[in-house]
Amino acid sequence: MEDSLLVALAADIDEAFMAYDADFTVRMVNKRAEDMLGISAALLIGKQFSLELAKDPAYAVFAGIMYPSLAPTLVRLSDAGAEPQQVKVIFENPHREFFASTRRVPAGFMKVVREVTREGSLMQSKSDFITVAAHQLRTPATAINWAFENLVKESGLPDSAREVIVTGHAAAKNLLDVITHLLDAAQIEDGRFGYSFEPTDLVAFLDTMLGKALPVGKLYGVNIYFDRPQGSVMVAVDTSKLGIAIANLVDNGIKYNAAGGSVTVTLTSVGGNAEIKIADTGAGIAEADMPKLFQKFYRGEGTMKKVTEGTGLGLYLAKNIIEGHKGTIRVESAEGRGTTFFITIPLAS
Repeated sequence: MEDSLLVALAADIDEAFMAYDADFTVRMVNKRAEDMLGISAALLIGKQFSLELAKDPAYAVFAGIMYPSLAPTLVRLSDAGAEPQQVKVIFENPHREFFASTRRVPAGFMKVVREVTREGSLMQSKSDFITVAAHQLRTPATAINWAFENLVKESGLPDSAREVIVTGHAAAKNLLDVITHLLDAAQIEDGRFGYSFEPTDLVAFLDTMLGKALPVGKLYGVNIYFDRPQGSVMVAVDTSKLGIAIANLVDNGIKYNAAGGSVTVTLTSVGGNAEIKIADTGAGIAEADMPKLFQKFYRGEGTMKKVTEGTGLGLYLAKNIIEGHKGTIRVESAEGRGTTFFITIPLAS
């Protein structure tokens, strides 16, 4: 490790920087780290950190950053074995949040740390506002939707009036969907999006889901097919939550398609997993949009041109729900050649 080069680099960056050996002996700490952690470099450099030392309150925050598993709250932001390893650690009394990125170097490790307490507070405030606003909107929106539902059932209405009522009913339903998506996203971020798993036959489950999608497919002139296996495919899932994910993916396949197109759902068993493939014949997704596809509120330019309404939350919710089932989701697409989503969910043992 070229100490002189590291010292120069560490002095020029705004984030806290530290370097340490494989045995957790601290070799370098920059001024930003001293200020952020409230510990002099003289008390750190050359010191080998151990679990015993971590019990000293003076080193509590530093120890939680060095050994993230010791922090009161740990959020892993990278996969096991990925480089660099990225985590968020949260401390209380006082409340402080840090983002830490650790990279292996020939002589040990180097870690870059940024305090994100203020960013976290702002995000929480925004999440709280969205949650409160959505809850306040849901009651009147439900009432409006109920009123339109009853008006649609009325007989003897002039065609002109019925057309207005049907349009209003569709708008009210869309508003309710937006509110529900906002509440679901807020619950995911707050860790309150709980699951209740139960044994479920995916064949029957998907059959029901696609049956509900048929009226929408008919409205858009899109055919819906189910390529089902023989026999049952048993999994342990939260049918309500998984239903949200599947409905979002099938709905996208219908709305971003062309009249006369199709959405085909294929269910197979692969190894110890059930695989659900949802393929459409729509316009496809631009290559530039693919890396951001599952980000919250993201909508590609081509998507917004074809369907102006939408929250950009559908795929974000689908990904989180499927991962909440210990499953995976990936996508293959090309402009003008349709889109296929591949979902895996562990089979019931």
